[in-house]
Amino acid sequence: MVTALVSLLSARPVKDPPGDDRRNDALGNRSTHRRREGKVLGAKRAGIKEVLLPADNEPNVVADLTPEILGDIKITYVRTLDEVLEHALQKEAATPPIVPQPEPKPKRVGPG
Repeated sequence: MVTALVSLLSARPVKDPPGDDRRNDALGNRSTHRRREGKVLGAKRAGIKEVLLPADNEPNVVADLTPEILGDIKITYVRTLDEVLEHALQKEAATPPIVPQPEPKPKRVGPG
């Protein structure tokens, strides 16, 4: 969601969609192994070539997801939102960014 908003406001298009697994459930818990594997397999079926995963998950991913499961998917481990945006957005804006313009002040009408 944040990636989409930053893309909109900065006019930097999202690269060919990266898979992003930086999600918490309603209680703030990180994704479980089953979700992680399911998301990687879903990305693979959707033709996504790069998946962003939290760096804290690297030991589990290495242990749980075999090269056969991963195939040609590139996994990039990220620690911060800045790293997510660096990998997810193109470097250059496609159009001028959306910048709020100040509203013109109304002219006073009356005795002068």
